[in-house]
Amino acid sequence: MSTQEESAILRVNGPVIFADHMGASGLGEQVDVGLERLTGEIISLERDIATVQVYEDTTGLKPGEPVVPRGEPLCAWLGPGILRSVYDGLQRPLEKLREQSGTFLARGLSTAGIDLERTWSFTPARRAGEEVGSLSILGHVPETHLITHRVMAPWGVSGKLAWIAEPGEYRVTDVMARVTAANGEREITMLQKWPIRKPRPIARRLPPRVPVITGQRVIDFLFPAARGGACAIPGGFGTGKTVAQHQLAKWSDVDVIVYIGCGERGNEMTQVLEEFPVLRDPRSQQPIMERTALIANTSNMPVTAREASIYTGVTLAEYYRDMGYHVAIMADSTSRWAEALREISGRLEQMPAEEGYPAYLASRIGEVYERAGRAEIEDSDGTRREGSVTIIGAVSPPGGDFSEPVVTHTKRFVRTFWGLDRDLASARHFPSIHWNTSYSEYDVSEWYAEHARLPWAELRNRTRALLKDDDRLQNIVRLIGPDALPDRQRIVIESARLIKEAFLQQSAFSEVDGYCPVEKQLAMIDIILTFHERALKASQAGRPVHQILAMPVVEEIHRMKEAVPGGEPARLDELKQRIETAFEG
Repeated sequence: MSTQEESAILRVNGPVIFADHMGASGLGEQVDVGLERLTGEIISLERDIATVQVYEDTTGLKPGEPVVPRGEPLCAWLGPGILRSVYDGLQRPLEKLREQSGTFLARGLSTAGIDLERTWSFTPARRAGEEVGSLSILGHVPETHLITHRVMAPWGVSGKLAWIAEPGEYRVTDVMARVTAANGEREITMLQKWPIRKPRPIARRLPPRVPVITGQRVIDFLFPAARGGACAIPGGFGTGKTVAQHQLAKWSDVDVIVYIGCGERGNEMTQVLEEFPVLRDPRSQQPIMERTALIANTSNMPVTAREASIYTGVTLAEYYRDMGYHVAIMADSTSRWAEALREISGRLEQMPAEEGYPAYLASRIGEVYERAGRAEIEDSDGTRREGSVTIIGAVSPPGGDFSEPVVTHTKRFVRTFWGLDRDLASARHFPSIHWNTSYSEYDVSEWYAEHARLPWAELRNRTRALLKDDDRLQNIVRLIGPDALPDRQRIVIESARLIKEAFLQQSAFSEVDGYCPVEKQLAMIDIILTFHERALKASQAGRPVHQILAMPVVEEIHRMKEAVPGGEPARLDELKQRIETAFEG
């Protein structure tokens, strides 16, 4: 009897099992556990004793049941058919699992990550005899109405193209090309596999200096995210993390969305599953699912699968990045993922660090966020393409405490931090991103200088200075009231209130204001700052503050975000001119 056949369970500790006679296996290798062949992964080897984390419910497992290694690590299935799919944390299509076991999923189910029987229309992009290398585009497949799947040579494969398939219908397992390499001939199919815990290499990393335009004013104007950047949205319960990520998924100017529901409540994931198929992409008017892959790993699913779901989603995103697409990952939430690490660490009896989290929590968080990046890929024919992976992770600290370990470690690895505030959420100010606790370290001023009509950097600096002055004055107002302040300071407070209510506050459910183009954003803030400067001059000239604040244009400023559609910036220019005329009069 072989070593693999002799391998058996020694003991079971929750989602972790210990198996003997596993000396021939490797760290990170997949195994089938028990008579029901549950999926597991080797996370530790000591002599011939393996520690295995099982990605399914281990209830009923007994010592002596077999443990069979599969000979490969946990891998993502890469090829046409990823988009429009809904997966669990191990990239098993939930629709296929439902067909096998019904509404309530049984244990031990196994299915391919993409449909192996479906045929796809392939059009070659190369000819036999040409030189190809890693990630060279060999052909195209229309995956959805919005995304063309680019069939690439796998990493590490280079040489002369000996043969390539003719245009036609093929399955992902069919041989599409043969490459004569230094170590022999390699057959290439549309199906590839990649270990989820191993980052796909970036051929040439580009600096993150191009913003991701989200249509959300507080983000685009004050705290921009960059393509290839790492961003965090921390906030307590009810502060709007999930709605903010829905908005980012719907409106961000990226090509592909990978939405990871990592340990969230089932009703929130249900909302995503119901909304995304009917939401329309604002640029193409096609369903947003045409460019989206969903990973649904809710809190009632096995805790270890939650830990793998983040890596699965990032691997899918890196695959589309290598094709030359800009991808955004919405991970909701990384706190639940960290709790899975804590659960597994406790089962392994490892020494706990702060709040029971393992000592390696920071390095694991860093591993995930460091896989973001903006890349340039040069093909063997000299053409270049650019792709990026932007990671936006929600963090759910208990009680909204930003000093807890997951938030503090996340801040070490992200450069954009959108801190959600409970007081703003209670006041129905959404997005509840607070202007004092949030920041962005990405320099996108060059892009705005080339693409925007108004000076973004100057307007942003003036706005932040005004909000800072207001924050300082609010402490005085709490003590003596606003009426005791000098006129100049009262104007600062009222102008800052205009910025908060007429600019930063934005309704996700408004047809007009749900998305705000960059030109409208800059025109709106320019109007508010113009009013502020003219009000200061009028006050210095002796005009009473109450008369200035009672001017009809103040009400127009409040209404402009809903009254002026994004495609009519000329109406905002007219409003600015009316403000100038009103003060001159």
